[in-house]
Amino acid sequence: MEYVGRAPAPPLDRFIDDIYCLTGVPRHRRMSVPPMPSGHLFINLGGPTRLWDSDPSVPPAVLADGWFMGMWTRRFQYEYPARVRLVGVHFKPWGLSPFVGVPASELRDRWVPVDAVWQRFVDRIRERAGDVVPAAEILRVVEEELRSRFAGAGSRNLDLVRHAGDRLETSHGVVPVGALADAAGVSGNHLAAQFRSHVGVTPKRVARIYRFARLILSVDAPRPVDWPGLAHAAGYFDQAHFGREFKDFTGHTPTEYLALRRRFPAEPGFPPDNGPMPAD
Repeated sequence: MEYVGRAPAPPLDRFIDDIYCLTGVPRHRRMSVPPMPSGHLFINLGGPTRLWDSDPSVPPAVLADGWFMGMWTRRFQYEYPARVRLVGVHFKPWGLSPFVGVPASELRDRWVPVDAVWQRFVDRIRERAGDVVPAAEILRVVEEELRSRFAGAGSRNLDLVRHAGDRLETSHGVVPVGALADAAGVSGNHLAAQFRSHVGVTPKRVARIYRFARLILSVDAPRPVDWPGLAHAAGYFDQAHFGREFKDFTGHTPTEYLALRRRFPAEPGFPPDNGPMPAD
């Protein structure tokens, strides 16, 4: 597949990490995705996509147009169509808040059809993108549409969450949550309540996911991996806890995960996102 991505211009870059387009035939149809520190918007310009939650009580879904996903706190799987034409938006954990009028808790660990939140949004993208428009132009169109939906960051509490979230991002989840509250001059309970409102989860859960993401991105699969050293550098000081969380987030032990990474190396030209792994 071909990957084309771009970071949006200000002020959207405070809430969105990147917008990207995937086109072509996938090397692997089914992928397994661990929790990552982002919300998502997917605009499906190709065939239907199937999704499975790691929670067996949640029924699978088939989505043909587009869907939102808030912060995902457990792994899930998706299956590409035979030929992919997909636009994705990686929002920062708090990034969906100024774009959608839906409580963050309603998007956590769920896939919600785009039209349930933004009516005719996917139709507008399809009308402007057509069938032969280059990926770079599609990204420009999507950024324009996002800009038109941006409600601004006028909420004082959203600013509080964004500044605390920025510190969690830059520290890779290592900064103590109590220190975040002290720096903001608020109580830990108030900070947690605002994170639940704008992110859908507490700052402690966001820190866990940033910490795990740092660890995954630190793995240099072709070389010998010092798992205890990587875990300690990422902020895991209890090896038993690290092992349990790794298995919970990926479905594999570290040794199994490394073998999978070596068996299926990342495609050239793709960004350094080593979270999703083949599940087929």
